[in-house]
Amino acid sequence: MTEGWVKSNMFCPRCGNLKIEQFTNNKPVADFFCSKCNNQYELKSKSGRLGGKVNDGAYNTMIERIKSDINPDFFFLSYEPEKQKVTSFVVVPKYFFVPNIIEEREPLAETARRAGWTGCNILLNAIPAQGRIFIIRNGVEENRETVITKLSRSRSLEIRDVEARGWLFDVLNCVNAIADDVFTLDKVYEYEPLLSAKHPGNNNIKAKIRQQLQLLRDKGYIEFLARGRYKKYEDVLK
Repeated sequence: MTEGWVKSNMFCPRCGNLKIEQFTNNKPVADFFCSKCNNQYELKSKSGRLGGKVNDGAYNTMIERIKSDINPDFFFLSYEPEKQKVTSFVVVPKYFFVPNIIEEREPLAETARRAGWTGCNILLNAIPAQGRIFIIRNGVEENRETVITKLSRSRSLEIRDVEARGWLFDVLNCVNAIADDVFTLDKVYEYEPLLSAKHPGNNNIKAKIRQQLQLLRDKGYIEFLARGRYKKYEDVLK
């Protein structure tokens, strides 16, 4: 039912084409495609609240997909089954997927039919806000042109190297978590223990933070004001 809703109602957030098509056969990595720009989308649906995590398939398969850059963009849809109403609908561009947003689940028990099989969860809350682009929020549809603009703008954050991408998004999440629009380098340094835990192989976290802030400045997400002082652009979370 949710696939039918998407096929009937969804436009392509990449190019603005008013209609997307559904693959007729069970394609391994996608459910929909745009006949105009050829972009592909995979749909994950959930009854009730969308929440912070969504169940996915095999853990190892998902990690391999991320590292090989064959992921489609993802649609995440939540709905109220009694009212048959879509409550949230989000598109996440493929380049926002990094290994640390994929949570490994416990293997199935030895008594299970697929004993030892290990699934995963997609941690939506670990994806920077700039990569969670709402099409429907709390049952209210967002402006189509705004959705297209947000997705297009996010392409400046696309980096092919998975490890470099993970660093950029981890620091971006730290910047997003700072309440004030104007912030200091020392404020970002407060997240050093968190970043160190995520990247235990790096022994110079502060230098890496400064490097990522420079990248975010170059990509138009923050502004350098003075030594050790930065400002978020007004639309950084909008």
